[in-house]
Amino acid sequence: MKSEIKDLLLKVDKPARYCGGEFNTPHIRSDAELRFLMCFPDVYEVAHSNLGIKILYYMLNNRADTACESCYMVWSDMLTELKSRGMRLFSQETHTPLCEFDAVGFSLQYEMSYTNVLAMLELGGVPVLRAERGEASPIIVAGGPCVINPMPLTDFIDVFSIGDGEEAISLLADTIVKGKREGWGRNETLKRIAEIDGMFVPGVSAGKVRRAVIDSLETAFFPTKVQIPNIEAVFSRSVLEIFRGCTRGCRFCQAGMIYRPVRERTPETLKRYTEELIANNGFDEITLSSLSTCDYPCLRELLAKIKPVCDERHVNISLPSTRVDSFEAEFVATGRLSSMTFAPEAGTQRLRDVINKNVTENDVLTSCGYAFEKGYHAVKLYFMLGLPTETDEDILGIAELVKKIKYCYKSHASSRKPLSLSVSTSVFVPKPFTPFQWEAQISLPEIERRQALLKNALKPLNVKYNYHDGKTSRIEATLARGDERMNGVIKAAYDSGCIFDSWTEFFDYDKWMDAFERCGVEPDDYCGEQSLEIPCAWERIEAGISREFLLREREKSRRGELTKDCRKGCNNCGINKEYPSAFKINCAGGNEC
Repeated sequence: MKSEIKDLLLKVDKPARYCGGEFNTPHIRSDAELRFLMCFPDVYEVAHSNLGIKILYYMLNNRADTACESCYMVWSDMLTELKSRGMRLFSQETHTPLCEFDAVGFSLQYEMSYTNVLAMLELGGVPVLRAERGEASPIIVAGGPCVINPMPLTDFIDVFSIGDGEEAISLLADTIVKGKREGWGRNETLKRIAEIDGMFVPGVSAGKVRRAVIDSLETAFFPTKVQIPNIEAVFSRSVLEIFRGCTRGCRFCQAGMIYRPVRERTPETLKRYTEELIANNGFDEITLSSLSTCDYPCLRELLAKIKPVCDERHVNISLPSTRVDSFEAEFVATGRLSSMTFAPEAGTQRLRDVINKNVTENDVLTSCGYAFEKGYHAVKLYFMLGLPTETDEDILGIAELVKKIKYCYKSHASSRKPLSLSVSTSVFVPKPFTPFQWEAQISLPEIERRQALLKNALKPLNVKYNYHDGKTSRIEATLARGDERMNGVIKAAYDSGCIFDSWTEFFDYDKWMDAFERCGVEPDDYCGEQSLEIPCAWERIEAGISREFLLREREKSRRGELTKDCRKGCNNCGINKEYPSAFKINCAGGNEC
């Protein structure tokens, strides 16, 4: 380790974030033709909880011609030290400055991390604006769910990788390597990258860009030996992705739309991955990851295969947030008992039908009853405020549901422990490629009024209430539905000192409002209701979901009309036509639309 970096580490609060040397770090080839830096625009502990960058990091390092390193956003103390010393942001593995790599990739999981991207580029010695980059500058790539609308970042990012990254990242690497061998210039390389399915290159790509989709998870790369962070990550556990996509069709859910079609791994493959994850990594917990894990048709068979393996090694099996209509307590009582997490999203059946949640109050209470009988005594409930057509009655319905859950505990609890019940609410943010992409977000005063209404209703019930900051949600909406004008706003906000906008202690709403004013951009242009007649900024991307389907679903929401689960019959969303080879739901259960 370079002496100046050793000295630097003595000055910061958590030096283990930056020193590298994580267990299971692959050998970094010094003679690689392509040097790629995989970046995550948030702190080390958050980054090490993300599966997507682990997949791409190990895929690239499995190539004979590529060396991939990693880099994360530095905390404020390290940021100050780097700037005061005139040092550049560096990689974890070899402490190489960001500007010395051939390509730098960012995983964009949350819109509020956008200013961190600019900060990392500037700290790393790369011009923030793509128009100012020269032949020696790395190619800046961005992927992840946020880039389904790339328009707010087109001034900063050279290449957007839209959709599944497993095949796209390999083709990108092939192209850059070929360009280096044949002496292409930067512009020629970008033109060739634009020819790859799923790659949107600002200023080069013509027409619509089609989202990249892998046909099968069975043959897709999956890393079972991953870096073990030097300090505890936000989620310290092995992650097993059992399937990708969702068939439920919740009208607010962007992930459920843009990750279609569903592609599943077989129980046999998942058992093998489980054995390898346990042998290679040493975590005492493994989580079965997907958008709706209890919808996996082979879940019972899968648990029967992996539970003995996990029990033998004293590894707990956990499921993420569970749908209440597909919950069975035996699915989750596979290790130490912990809290159950359910997301009814709305407090009344009317509003749950509007959003196509396909969950009833009876589903909620029945599932809670199962859990209580098995010995669970803690429940976390997640809801949204500000959903289209929401009324005060819908909000107060959350408190009524809480009352019924408390009564259910008294009737079904197998434990004498008191019930621990918490309620969390986020603010509805209309997202691209959802049936609600045209809807308005409620105003900031209305957000605060509705939060206060629910808080007062919950106060006598002795439950913990957590709610998301309305100001952050307003900015999130402008970034999610932004067009190219938002590039200037993001740059102005960053120049005024906005970084770590997803962290409460750093977020400065007034600076963002000032940035909008200085750029002559009105936030309500993005937060308000959008015209059905004008193409949306993000429709430059072909996500596979037809506009006609989204409009049909919007109209059905107005009538409170449900749409069936895609596993029970095709709803003609357009995926079957756009991606026919990936359309088959590929599980041992033989499900097919």
